[in-house]
Amino acid sequence: MTAREQSIPQTFRAGVGAVIQRADGCVLAFQRIDDPSAWQFPQGGLNLGETPLDALFREIYEETGLCREQVSLQTNEPQLLAYELPKAYRSPRTGRGQALYWFNLQFHGPDDAITLGDGKEFTAWEWLPMDEVLKRISPFRKEVYERLSDTLPLESGR
Repeated sequence: MTAREQSIPQTFRAGVGAVIQRADGCVLAFQRIDDPSAWQFPQGGLNLGETPLDALFREIYEETGLCREQVSLQTNEPQLLAYELPKAYRSPRTGRGQALYWFNLQFHGPDDAITLGDGKEFTAWEWLPMDEVLKRISPFRKEVYERLSDTLPLESGR
């Protein structure tokens, strides 16, 4: 085991994820900077003392530029959903993987309100049917996204 591997905790980072849907059922997906072939939903870790809902709206703003008034909470996935990161993606911050609270939100704003947020993670965004998102995500996230597709009330575009 390398020194880098020894410094990475074997824990799963707690976080939140957002499935943002517009009226036609398409969902908002983002292309990753570090892997242009991989798309994902906005997500991120919980800060110390932060509630999942507070983290949700902070992450949405940081990654999409959207504020609370432009989305409304519809439902949430009742269970934490976890995925294990490939060894190359693990870090002292993320640990072995992530366990996320997932929320389904309805989008109410104009498309020009959507940005790449702080520009640290994404290079592009698109409204996509859920089945297209499932084709574009990283393999290690696929099981979680399939579960979201099955359990969250997505209107169409499955």
